[in-house]
Amino acid sequence: MPVLTRLIPSPVVVDISRGALDDLAGLLADQRISTNGKLAFAISGGSGAALRERFAPELPNASWYEVGGGTIDDAVKLGDAMKSGRYDAVVGLGGGKIIDCAKYAAARIGLPLVAVATNLSHDGLCSPVATLDNDAGRGSYGVPNPIAVVIDLDVIREAPERYIRSGIGDVISNISAVKDWELGHEVCGEDIDGLAAAMARQAGEAILHHPGDVSDDGFLQVLAEGLVLTGISMSVAGDSRPASGACHEINHGFDLLYPKRAAPHGEQCGLGAAFATYLRGDKDTAKLMVEVLRRHHLPVLPQDIGFDADEFVKVVEYAPQTRPGRYTILEHLDLSTDQIRDAYADYAQAIGS
Repeated sequence: MPVLTRLIPSPVVVDISRGALDDLAGLLADQRISTNGKLAFAISGGSGAALRERFAPELPNASWYEVGGGTIDDAVKLGDAMKSGRYDAVVGLGGGKIIDCAKYAAARIGLPLVAVATNLSHDGLCSPVATLDNDAGRGSYGVPNPIAVVIDLDVIREAPERYIRSGIGDVISNISAVKDWELGHEVCGEDIDGLAAAMARQAGEAILHHPGDVSDDGFLQVLAEGLVLTGISMSVAGDSRPASGACHEINHGFDLLYPKRAAPHGEQCGLGAAFATYLRGDKDTAKLMVEVLRRHHLPVLPQDIGFDADEFVKVVEYAPQTRPGRYTILEHLDLSTDQIRDAYADYAQAIGS
């Protein structure tokens, strides 16, 4: 018998709405994730304290763990601290670093994870990957998908606006990442999953063509849904390929070469996507990406985030080393330093300052 369907790992609950956190305890009980509120919360030391104050009274059986940072050591310590508590689930309550640490810790101790995002800075909140700093720089660690994702748009509005806009760049970069995946398929015979590609691409297209901005609840809803769909697309594919191509190689290049000066993840990915799309020869799409990124006050040139042209050339030259074995437009063109410099000069002139 042929296999007629497949099971897709995805959250049991996805709640994206205003006031989604007004009854967190009830939501988890209704879904039988935790009927008695025996939960381990991972929070930051900053905004997490205010959220603890809000939720602790209605969750008397919960324990609260402050996450020190976004390193693999932090995630291991978090898991070790939680493992003797006999909890029903781990709740990552915060931004990307908190949720990634909580993902890894939950996987380490064999508990399901509930991801409660307090900003929309990148697509990691629903992905099967935890991105954590380590001694070699930064690593991606495979973990199970969250069992539930809760995004309260009222809470999102309280986040710094820059970290909401960052997610826009990350979702738009899907369009470039899928093109790189298709290139790997055409040139190297790499397997491509059409469902995963479609999910990631449509999430990017929805943002690219949406007329709203971060002041608009409708736009925030589409952005949050796009981030969740992108994470699920990675689960479908079994890795980050639907959402990570030359755009993310360039992002990692910034992070590894200039760790103290790097901008938010989504800002660098959006810039990388626009440049990679231009390199691919799709100048109309590159121009549209640039227009949309600028409309949302996101960078399109390295100087927008404090880097000069020579530094950007170094980043692009180094970028393929950040994902060995991944085939993108950067590996395909295999440009020399001078060719990268010329290509960047052409890109900068084409899009204007």
